[in-house]
Amino acid sequence: MPQVKTKRLGQILVESGAITPEKLDLALREQKQTGEKLGVMLQRLGICTEREIARVLASQAGVACVDLTRIEVDRAVLALVARDYAETKSLLPLRLQGSTLQVAMANPLDLNTADELARLTGRYIEVVHAPESEIKDALLRHFGGQAGNGDDIPQLVEAARRAMDAGGNLGQEDSPYIRLVDGLLRQGVLDGATDIHLEPEEKVLRCRYRIDGRLVQGALMPSELLPIVVTRIKIMAEMNISESRVPQDGRIFFDGGRKKVDMRVSTFPTVHGETIVCRILDKEALIVGLDRLRMPEAMLEEFRRDITRPNGIILVTGPTGSGKTTTLYSALTFLNRPDTKIITLEDPVEYELPVINQAQVNNAKGFTFASGLRAVLRQDPDILLVGEIRDTETAQLAIRAALTGHLVFSTLHTNSATGAIPRLLDMGIEPLLLSATLVSVVAQRLVRQVCEACAEPAPPNPEQLAMLGLEARDIEGGKTRQGRGCSMCRQTGYRGRMAVFEYLGVDDRLRRLIADRRDVTELEKSVRESGRLILRDDAIAKYRDGHTTLSEVMRVVS
Repeated sequence: MPQVKTKRLGQILVESGAITPEKLDLALREQKQTGEKLGVMLQRLGICTEREIARVLASQAGVACVDLTRIEVDRAVLALVARDYAETKSLLPLRLQGSTLQVAMANPLDLNTADELARLTGRYIEVVHAPESEIKDALLRHFGGQAGNGDDIPQLVEAARRAMDAGGNLGQEDSPYIRLVDGLLRQGVLDGATDIHLEPEEKVLRCRYRIDGRLVQGALMPSELLPIVVTRIKIMAEMNISESRVPQDGRIFFDGGRKKVDMRVSTFPTVHGETIVCRILDKEALIVGLDRLRMPEAMLEEFRRDITRPNGIILVTGPTGSGKTTTLYSALTFLNRPDTKIITLEDPVEYELPVINQAQVNNAKGFTFASGLRAVLRQDPDILLVGEIRDTETAQLAIRAALTGHLVFSTLHTNSATGAIPRLLDMGIEPLLLSATLVSVVAQRLVRQVCEACAEPAPPNPEQLAMLGLEARDIEGGKTRQGRGCSMCRQTGYRGRMAVFEYLGVDDRLRRLIADRRDVTELEKSVRESGRLILRDDAIAKYRDGHTTLSEVMRVVS
């Protein structure tokens, strides 16, 4: 992007209040070194999202900004514009009203393309704006991918089966086996899956995708294809293809069509052969920023205040896959400044953050959280992130770091915020030291969001209300909704996930209870008496506002 455009975008964002001059200065300095577009750098730094930039640019151009995740496009309208043209120009036809064709464009100021499109279609063009990534996703969703389209997977399976019958070689260029594996992986990327499961059974090889926290059935393949599929993935992940009796771990950098993703691959021997799970780490899907966590306002204000303290320990708790990484990265990007040194110890480093020193532990080489933390303290950090407190030594070193003037972030696997306190005490941490260093604990879970494309008003289920100890009057005035099911959400009624939170700020009363080594029952009683929100409260509030359903609330707070 030419320098004049970069300055103009920055000035527009500052004048609109989307970013501060200080944040713009940080992004411009980083951009000067990397050569990336300013918009991309602002997103990488967690300063603003692509959609926030889009709203500002749409306002500047005097056009509407649309959310393509909420719009289903009629096939007859799609047929008015050739796919190749739409992809080249980053545009998507949306609706036809009389002689007017509404078109979403990534660059709403491109008048030449609008005029050319009017000539090609013979219609008046109404331009609206949408982020480029949303347009590309919508094109893939409506037109399908070249090799990753779900409709193509059966053909790829059949081609691989025929090649096996004919004695085909995996090493052949453009092998049917290679195309099949690429198709299975690409399908997971296009569907927004977090994990791809390849599971051998007696007669079939089953592929499943974890989407919005739930497993969705994918392709069913003949079990004869298992060895060739496993071998191909092991080659891609640089694993030992001759070893099938012990678990292995590897990594794949995969081109998923619209975007490239990092996959962490794990193999595990079962009675029917090796099962494979590919964890998809999609940098574009990671939306960091405190304001985008969707914490209740009072809770967010307290969290923002606590993370700006000069020292102490802040913990985030929850099961695997509950969004802890997003919360921690959001805190770090908020604190990320040129005058602050931040170092992380992670297992693994899921997403790379600019201006932050990130290290990945390697237990096989003796680089553990404990040994890494001991070395990091000699690196003159201001803020530390320890991926997880797993043992007594790591816990004690984290306490020591907090006592010596560092702000420490970490995670624990506990069921509630208060549960983190007895967990640390059981690790051998002295109650007085814990009460002196613990600043706050965040507990969180993820609930599925109602699909915005097919959402409709829905009254609460009385039986579910009763199971949660609620009455109809507790939901009065709310905007309760559910999704009826559409192509956008694969007929599930849900699309995307959001976090529900519980926040435990350590005040003087709680410090005394910790120092006296009171049990978790007394700690929870103290929290309830203080009027703090717990997971159940936030989940019900988000149901009441129409973001999720009672079924999801019951699932996470039961």
